Formats: sequence, structure tokens, C-alpha cells
Amino acid sequence: MNDKIILKEPTSSQTMESVAGTVLEMNVSKRLEGVGEYYFSTKLREIDDMNKAGRQVINLGIGSPDLPPHPAVIKVLQEEAMKSDQHGYQNYKGSPVLRNAVSNWYKKWYDVTLNADTEILPLIGSKEGIMHICMTYINEGDFVLIPNPGYPTYKSAVKISGGTVVEYNLTKENNWFPDFVALEKTDLQKVKLMFVNYPQMPTGQLPTKELFTQLVAFAKKHAILLVHDNPYSFILNDTPLSLLSVDGAKDVAIELNSLSKSHNMAGWRIGLLAGATERINEVLRFKSNMDSGMFLPLQLAAVKALQLQGDFHEEVNKVYRQRREKVIELLQLLHCTFDEKQVGLFVWAAIPSGYKDGYELCDKVLYESNVFITPGGIFGSAGDKYVRVSLCSSVEKIVEAIDRIRKIA
Repeated sequence: MNDKIILKEPTSSQTMESVAGTVLEMNVSKRLEGVGEYYFSTKLREIDDMNKAGRQVINLGIGSPDLPPHPAVIKVLQEEAMKSDQHGYQNYKGSPVLRNAVSNWYKKWYDVTLNADTEILPLIGSKEGIMHICMTYINEGDFVLIPNPGYPTYKSAVKISGGTVVEYNLTKENNWFPDFVALEKTDLQKVKLMFVNYPQMPTGQLPTKELFTQLVAFAKKHAILLVHDNPYSFILNDTPLSLLSVDGAKDVAIELNSLSKSHNMAGWRIGLLAGATERINEVLRFKSNMDSGMFLPLQLAAVKALQLQGDFHEEVNKVYRQRREKVIELLQLLHCTFDEKQVGLFVWAAIPSGYKDGYELCDKVLYESNVFITPGGIFGSAGDKYVRVSLCSSVEKIVEAIDRIRKIA
């Protein structure tokens, strides 16, 4: 993509019409240096071109839930959107009704007490919260610990906000947990934030209370703000866990959460930030300058979603278990190995020894069988020898992908 726009000065003999279509020369800001377009953004364009050519690619790469929200949630949105007085600007901190629903949800599922008035900030998706947090706290020269492998947006947001990325490696041998012994041997004086994400994406590793206790202790010792990203705790997992459930966690931690995966509402863009009053007010200073609040009918529909009982999650997970069985069959065809205890919307798998990296295997699968799976390397160098397959396609589609791959395996 060309990031320069060129506009030539017209000569005296030229008219404005003759230079119509020329463009102004511009340089993008330095904050975008080293930040490329999101991998899936570029790959989906390639897949779109393949589909236009008749390839009919099966996309098993992206974790966008294809199941609908609960019908009662959709009904609330419809009914509230029909009301004539629901379309104005909203409170920058979100509706009190939504914040109370979040507070009750956290207490019910995580056994975490949150003050609905001061410790919850609704977000237009938790992805925007990552950017808000970075812009709120990071100055040039500040270091931020980022998991490798981990969600690529952490790294991009840190770079855009002017911070310096410091990766900490996660390994299978250490259950994809941070190596605190190794971290203690590094210079942590300039580290301001640390991103953590459990259940972990892309590895599907579940957290333990002991891990969260260690993280809080580590953050307190080194005066680091922990940012826990927690969107996957309900997917194929019977024991949702919040970092904020650890004693003293609010002193050093904030938590992002989302309805995207847990309630099949990814396109609705409903997320939240939870933490101490001071942190919520600090992030609000930035956020309130970026948007004018979330559409009220969406907030009220989110309230309904948060009030759903466990049978909703059980039904959703029943579907994901069926899909997971087929994804495992697909990965076995590719001679990949994996941990069957992982949770979340994906299956993370090590590639066989015959391939240089996950990109090579994924390209073979894409170009020879018209099936798209994700190379682990997009999540960091620690993922180079892995691939990730999404559960966000029907069993029928996964079976068709298996049939295609069987022909090339």
C-alpha cells in the first residue's frame, strides 16, 4: 500500500480540471513506523481474489463466531431501537443499567466484586480498550511486556502509542506461562505495562489461581500495571476465572472483557474494562475524547446477554465440541500434534518436522486444497512452528475441508 499522496502544482497553462485526480504528497506519522496492516486484513483480500476466481476457499483461520446471539438479546435490540427516544448521545461511562449488569455478571461467574459506578467502563469492543490503555499510560521510552506468542494487537498498540515492545517468551514446556525466573533477570526499571491473556490466545492454555497470584506479586514488586485480556473464559471452559479474583489485584491490574466470543456478539462491539476507580477515571480521560458513547439499544441488549443462564453457554459449547472433534481430525491428517486440554475458539497445533514453519504448511493447504488456516508465526516468533485452526465454521464446512486436505496429505 502506497502511503504517499502526490499533488503537483499546476502550471500557468493548466486548469484545475487538468490536475483533477492528482493527490497530495504526505508522509504518515512516525508512530506508524514498523506497524503494518493487520495480517488477516491482507490475507482476506487474497482469499477474496481466489474466490472471485472460483476457488471457493473454506476459511478456518479467523475467530469470528458464526453462531447467533440468544434470540432474547436480538429481541431487546429490535424493541429498543424502535423507540423514538433511544438515539441520542450517551453517557461516556455507559448506561448505569449496563454497568450494574456487568457488576452482577462478574460476581456471579468470577466471584469478583466491582463497584458499578466507579470500577467498570463499557467499551466499543475490548480491542479499542487495548489502544485506549496504551494511549493513556505509555510515553516514549516506556517499555511494555508483550507475550510471545500473543495477540498481535498488543504489539501494534504499544508501537503506535510510542512505547517499546519487550517480548517475554511463552513455551509449551512451561505450560505457556511466563517464566518469572527469566523475567527477574532482565532490566525491568523502564517497564510500565505488562499484557497477559488467559485463557491464552493463540495457545488455548487455561490459567490457574496460582499463576494469577504470581502475576500480581510480580507486578507489585516491580510497580508494573498488569493488563489482563479475558475474552475466552467461557469457551469450552467450565471454570471462568478473572485475574481480579486474586487478593490485591486491583492495586496493580485492570481487566478487559468482551461479549464477542462469550455471547456470539463480535460484530456488536461490546466490551468492558474493569479495575480500580483511579484506573477507570484515567482511561476515561482518553476514551471520552475518542467517541461519544455506545448506542443505547446495544447496551440494553448487552444487559440481557449478561443475564443469560449457564444453559446458553452449555449449548454454545456443545456445538464447539462437535466442531473441535472434526478440527482434530483435520490436524491429524496434517500430522500436527496438539494438547487436547486447551480451550477457546481455536486449536493450536505444532507442525510436523517436514515444514520450515507454519507459513509453509498453511500456504500448501491454502493453494493446494483451498482451505485457509492460520500460521502461528503471526502471533510472534515463538509460534513459528505452529498453526491455529478456528472453530468458527460449521461441522459440514470442516468435513468438506477434511475431504479436500485428504487429497493432498
